[in-house]
Amino acid sequence: MNLVSIRVITGDVARLVDFYERATGTRANWSNQDFAELRTASATLAIAGVRTVPLFAPDAARPSDNRSVIIEFLVDDVDGVYENLTGFVEDVVTKPTTMPWGNRSLLFRDPDGNLVNFFTPVSPDAVKKFAS
Repeated sequence: MNLVSIRVITGDVARLVDFYERATGTRANWSNQDFAELRTASATLAIAGVRTVPLFAPDAARPSDNRSVIIEFLVDDVDGVYENLTGFVEDVVTKPTTMPWGNRSLLFRDPDGNLVNFFTPVSPDAVKKFAS
């Protein structure tokens, strides 16, 4: 089994796609006005509008209601990314900080309030873990 994507439900697909395109430097692939994907080498961030929810089950998901999931992106230089996002990202939760598990992490919220972590492995174990 492989994790291939995370899907975020939003009330404003265009706004959230624009945010992630700018934050990641990755262009989205649009299927229609209610669904777009930002594809990376290892996984995809799918962004879907509320009109897609009933296709699965009525009220199965609600936009701007996440308080338990963190969307994570491996980056080459989290401190450089932080500098580039200064003035753009409005809700920085934690400035770049080295975590006990060896990643240097920047934690912020997207416009819908979802937590996003950009991180760079810095300890020898963390570097080894993410080496490819």
